[in-house]
Amino acid sequence: MSQSAFIKLVQGSAASTVTVEDIKSSLRHYLEQTELTGQQLGWSYAEAAFPYTFESRAGEEDRWFYLKGKNPKYRFILFGTASSPEGPEAEAPACIQVVLPEQSTHGDKAKANEYCKWLGKKLQAEVKLFNGRTIYYNPRKG
Repeated sequence: MSQSAFIKLVQGSAASTVTVEDIKSSLRHYLEQTELTGQQLGWSYAEAAFPYTFESRAGEEDRWFYLKGKNPKYRFILFGTASSPEGPEAEAPACIQVVLPEQSTHGDKAKANEYCKWLGKKLQAEVKLFNGRTIYYNPRKG
């Protein structure tokens, strides 16, 4: 059975909407950051931090894409935009859905959690991880 994580854009988030191209752009920025870190450390950190290639299906480029693993440890992680899994769609905030298909490995799950946390922090969003736990990166009034 596949598993999903959600990155919800809520009031106070850095953005109010998100597109598939925004997600790809953010992940490319993550890759660039790891390449620079690798240069400072003197080894190919980017290959370890982002062992995937960007893939998509014809006609679906504006709805979702997936990361395909470059080695047997990593297989697939799907990213797409969705409405929030809670509440009516008219009131639902913009949301990024991250899906681990049945063929995904434990390595995929670890990387997907890492990318979800990074995207959530960057967007100041609410992140609901695969295990059901929620992390609030958005500024909340207390």
